Amino acid sequence: MNLPPGLPISQEDWDKTPRSVQAVVIAVWQENQMLKRQVAELQNQVAVHQAEVDKLREQVNKNSRNSSKPPSTDPPRQRIYPKREPSQNKKGGQKGHHGRGRKLKPSEQVDRVVVSRPTNCRQCGALLLGEDPNPQRHQISEVPRIEAEVIEYQLHTLTCGVCGARNPAEWPAEMPKGSFGERLQALIGYLGGRFGVSQRDMQEILASVFHVEIGLGSIPAQEQRMSQALQQPVQQACAYVQQQAAVNLDETGG
Repeated sequence: MNLPPGLPISQEDWDKTPRSVQAVVIAVWQENQMLKRQVAELQNQVAVHQAEVDKLREQVNKNSRNSSKPPSTDPPRQRIYPKREPSQNKKGGQKGHHGRGRKLKPSEQVDRVVVSRPTNCRQCGALLLGEDPNPQRHQISEVPRIEAEVIEYQLHTLTCGVCGARNPAEWPAEMPKGSFGERLQALIGYLGGRFGVSQRDMQEILASVFHVEIGLGSIPAQEQRMSQALQQPVQQACAYVQQQAAVNLDETGG
């Protein structure tokens, strides 16, 4: 057998080695070379992974003190707040502090005014007359009770007094199909599409907030109608965006 290249043995000693031993030496030598190649590949992989780990560790450890990141992005465990000296004051607003309540809306934006006037003097009981030019004002915002508007469409048929023919009217073109109006359909589509409200929760919201009775099986039907109504506008919007993108690409010479 020929002496394998790289084997650390002289040709003279190799020639003196029995062929059976040569075969064993060659097998061991080849296996050793293969193991060396595998070790080198593993070392390269370890180096690559170590570089990735170091990069991730650097990103995780970045904060407002060692990078340009704002303090608001610091994790809670890394935020350092200055120690505050204990105060002798009680919690809450302090005496003489001007509160920051809600700003009053102008009178023309007020829907209803509830007036409280004193009628008798607290000291002598005399009848009080006149107006306070600068009364104290306090405003609240309230949600009105919402009742669904039930609209009934009636189709009348009248008999002609001359020929006796029966003349049925036609349903108005603006009359929605089905039992629910367009705004209610839009609300169902908004709750489900924008906020991911389940159909059962949607049924509860419509009943408790808007006082609308609707069957659970009717909700997907309204969602389907909304999808069909929005299909054409969405296609037009997509086509417009693609057209504008093509125009911008031509202008930039891309």
